[in-house]
Amino acid sequence: MFDETTYTDRRNKLKEEMVSGLVLLPGNNESPMNYPSNTYHFRQDSSFLYFFGIDKPGLAGIIDVDSGEEILFGDDIDLNALIWMGPQPTVKMLGKAAGVKETRSFSELEKVVKNAIEKGRAIHFLPPYRAENSILLEQITGIPHNMVSEKVSTELIKTVVKLRSVKEPGEIIEIEKAVNVAFEMHTTAMRMAMPGTYEREIAGCIEGISLSHGSPVSFPVILTINGQTLHNHYHGNLLREGRMMVTDAGHETSMCYASDITRSVPVGGKFSQRQKEIYEIVLSALEKATSLTRSGIPNRDIHLEAAAVIAAGLKDLGLMKGDVREAVQQGAHAMFFPHGLGHMMGLDVHDMEGLGEDYVGYDEEIKRAEVFGLKGLRLGRRLREGFVLTIEPGLYFIPALIDKWKEEGKFSSFINYDKVESYKDFGGIRIEDDVVVTEEGCRVLGKGIPKKISEIEEFMRR
Repeated sequence: MFDETTYTDRRNKLKEEMVSGLVLLPGNNESPMNYPSNTYHFRQDSSFLYFFGIDKPGLAGIIDVDSGEEILFGDDIDLNALIWMGPQPTVKMLGKAAGVKETRSFSELEKVVKNAIEKGRAIHFLPPYRAENSILLEQITGIPHNMVSEKVSTELIKTVVKLRSVKEPGEIIEIEKAVNVAFEMHTTAMRMAMPGTYEREIAGCIEGISLSHGSPVSFPVILTINGQTLHNHYHGNLLREGRMMVTDAGHETSMCYASDITRSVPVGGKFSQRQKEIYEIVLSALEKATSLTRSGIPNRDIHLEAAAVIAAGLKDLGLMKGDVREAVQQGAHAMFFPHGLGHMMGLDVHDMEGLGEDYVGYDEEIKRAEVFGLKGLRLGRRLREGFVLTIEPGLYFIPALIDKWKEEGKFSSFINYDKVESYKDFGGIRIEDDVVVTEEGCRVLGKGIPKKISEIEEFMRR
């Protein structure tokens, strides 16, 4: 945890932003894998963590916007649990660490909420993503569990997004810790990317590195020679020369802050000429986007500039043709770059995505586009100092998408389908860094993980 004043200040800011009512923030509970006492790794709800900082199951918090009262609900463990778990802090002790003076048993939560409802007070809660919390909300508010998501508080969502978007110095330090563990994960993957190795050997090793630093990976490891599948979690392929290996992986710190890094390397450590040409296009797009990233610039504009770099590079190779800017405006480049340039990152690897992507990445000024490719941009709004985000351009040759567009004659004035056919066995390349936005530009977080061709080849020779 941070010091108690951090959480007190955050809750005070929340009360200042809200108009009236009770803010209800349920924490998470243990979740069984296959029988009740065999649970998955516990992960606390990120917004509960942000405002209360307590990484324990069985808790909930109430913040009264009108009276200023704050209550932590939870139960102390009994003797039987102590035998299995060892001594645990009391709820009172946990509350004190978070700057909360009043604590009550969990059973009293329902009484407090229903009493407020009877008085006609607003109960603000965020979208639940776990079934048990939907059931809890039904129990204490009377809203049927299948309608709970329709009754969430837009006011609370917008307030939480506003507060969590700009990272405090301590948060940036935590994220940078996560990036530095990712350095070890990715450089290990590079050294292991040799012919005859199975993807699962490398994926298991780098996940173990994350665990050895005290916490799990920030999302399931993506590691594949079939990089044309953007989120490929299958790890059963044998590595062989001539293929690129895409590794998209990050670490989550003990305080639950995430990193998210991608590197693409040639199996065996030596780029072929064709691999070099495609890789350099993606690297140029990353460098262009990084140079443009600063406070006040819409991230949508930076995405389109990165897309223009990709389209221009593909035109130089004869894979695209015509006017590059027009091709990007119409979306022809999206056959090769079908996703967004990046997303917010913090306590969630896709920060606050569960609150609604459009609340996080868009606003009244900049709305999400509906065209293929640009529609996948999670973060389009103007950047602000203190935002932490990913920059992750990619270039992919997806056979099914190529075949579909070719059959439809789609963007035939911009795409040279005959030449593209010879790349259908290529796979894909993505390069991703994590950055913090500053007034003058941005800073790439953490130790530099090799990404230039010469750096990767030299590193993989060791």
